[in-house]
Amino acid sequence: MNWQDLGAALALLLVLEGLLPFLNPDGLKRAIRVIANMDDNTLRFAGLTSMVIGVFLLTLVR
Repeated sequence: MNWQDLGAALALLLVLEGLLPFLNPDGLKRAIRVIANMDDNTLRFAGLTSMVIGVFLLTLVR
């Protein structure tokens, strides 16, 4: 991996994170309220699941 790949990955992350607030700001606000009310273990599990899926997808792409 080189710095150009890392920069491209970070740029893509910003584009994807910007989609929901741009397309549906009210939906994002509702989602944040739901997330704020979740317990810590549920959030940790969601984060772990997201990371595992991300690593799996990255291995498929690479």
